[in-house]
Amino acid sequence: MSTVNTKDALFERTGKPQISKAIPMALQHVVAMVVGCITMPMIIASTAGVSPADQIIMVQASLFVAALATLLHAFGVKGVFSSGLPVMVGSGFAFLPTLRMVVEQHGINGMVGAQIAGACFGILVGLGFKKIRKLFPPIVTASVVLTIGISLYDTAVGYMAGGTGSVKNWAIAFITLATVIVCGQFCKGMVKASATLIGMVVGYIAAALMGGIEFGAVGAASWVQLPTPFHFTPVFSLNAIISLGIVFMVNAVQDIGQFEATANGSYERAATDQEITGGVIGNNIASLIGGILGGVPVATAGQNVGIVVTTKVINRIVFGIAGAVVMIAALVPKLSAILITIPQPVLGGATITVFGSIAMTGVRMLSRDGLSPRSTFIAGLSVAMAVGIPQVSGAFAGCPAWVGQIFGGSEVIIVAVVAILLNLILPKDKKEQ
Repeated sequence: MSTVNTKDALFERTGKPQISKAIPMALQHVVAMVVGCITMPMIIASTAGVSPADQIIMVQASLFVAALATLLHAFGVKGVFSSGLPVMVGSGFAFLPTLRMVVEQHGINGMVGAQIAGACFGILVGLGFKKIRKLFPPIVTASVVLTIGISLYDTAVGYMAGGTGSVKNWAIAFITLATVIVCGQFCKGMVKASATLIGMVVGYIAAALMGGIEFGAVGAASWVQLPTPFHFTPVFSLNAIISLGIVFMVNAVQDIGQFEATANGSYERAATDQEITGGVIGNNIASLIGGILGGVPVATAGQNVGIVVTTKVINRIVFGIAGAVVMIAALVPKLSAILITIPQPVLGGATITVFGSIAMTGVRMLSRDGLSPRSTFIAGLSVAMAVGIPQVSGAFAGCPAWVGQIFGGSEVIIVAVVAILLNLILPKDKKEQ
């Protein structure tokens, strides 16, 4: 019987690494993805105007399904509901602009219904991804990613101002942002990887010293609580389902890109059809459960893909430990209650760099594919339409109501539709053919 070399087991998918080495690597992944799992449900909860108790439930549920999806990828049945690849899953920021629109138009119950239906659509995309993959070449996905980042800037700046734009709010925001910049640009190792989290901690301390934190909900929260199915009763609106369904399709394509990046960086090969199908289905099953429990949709965490590609650590025990840590956090409401006390200026100061990096990822994707006259025209026009239309009040006032409800407030849907149509209609140059 052969024995596993524990020294090298971190770099094997099924080896048995030393726990003393696996735990730090797992915590690094948790640090990289947990900020998104906290901030995204809090932003949606703020938009919906739900109670602090419901905010705790939304954060709990989002952490729970992110942990579930991560564990599925590590230990699930490959090709069925798991990619079998070394990936972490977190809240999907690609959904945020459309989720905000749906919540504003249909409330939190309408969002839950649209998420449940949209996740079912996403599962179908996973089953037949090869037939629709040609609709999403790099020029389309790059335009979508760029627009997602741009569309979130107003959220970050609004949070930095804290609603009132007071000197205290801006001071807290810039203390947070300055910490993120220093740790991310001038430090190395775990400090660099944890820059956003460290910035939030420093900003939180600054806010506490300035008297900007309320702890009432923390004392009322219980220590241990399982997520409750259908806490928010789903309401199924066709317009909301169509809007979010399109984003689920776009997110599936982004997930495919993350799986490809992971397979190339970890194994120096392309991701297999089995890995992609299982991975997309697994993420959408988690999003479906998230809708049932009151959490937000999930996506493969790109920052964690970067960690995997850099470190080459692919052992599934590492990702199992990371998923377990996130799962424990999800089952402790008092911890979630502490998280929702994070003031808006702290969230804004920490996330504006994250949203900026999303937009720049889109720019890098565009440049990597080649900035031909055709690609720059498609990207420029689709992004211009996507960013411009929602800023014009009553842009679809003379159109049927459903047109304004679907396209009037979601930059992501507009850019996806326009970029897909332009890519299909405009003649390709010789290089692209």
